[in-house]
Amino acid sequence: MSLPTLPAARLLLALWVVCLVGCGQGPTGADRDQPSAAAPTADINTKSELTEIATGNGYTAGGISLNRDATDFDVLTEDDTNDRALIQIKDLVWTASGGNLPASGNGARYAILTDDNVTLGSREVWTYFDLVSDRTVSTGQTLTLTNCELRLNES
Repeated sequence: MSLPTLPAARLLLALWVVCLVGCGQGPTGADRDQPSAAAPTADINTKSELTEIATGNGYTAGGISLNRDATDFDVLTEDDTNDRALIQIKDLVWTASGGNLPASGNGARYAILTDDNVTLGSREVWTYFDLVSDRTVSTGQTLTLTNCELRLNES
């Protein structure tokens, strides 16, 4: 999935955020007959369409904020010949403390890159990264995303 077409000023001014979402984490207990959480697709527009993993034990609602700088984006290359760019996000680390991370549910299946809208559910989902399977870590362990890349094409 690539970044949606956004006004360049909006994309450049926003603080970016990476958060973890699950898939197949439908409600439990009395609500267990409700549908499971949605997986991100090109048709997902806002974070409210997805289910963020449970907070606590080392995970904070909303995820990790990223500044648009060389610290948070450790690779920024532009290829004018082929009209494209490569952006690589720094390693992102969540450490479980006081219990499993996530605190409940099946685990984190996707990481999503969003804008920084103050209303979490209204954040625009720009892209997602598939973690291949549900990820849960226990106290003292880390969940680390390494070298997440965005390849941008100019048209």
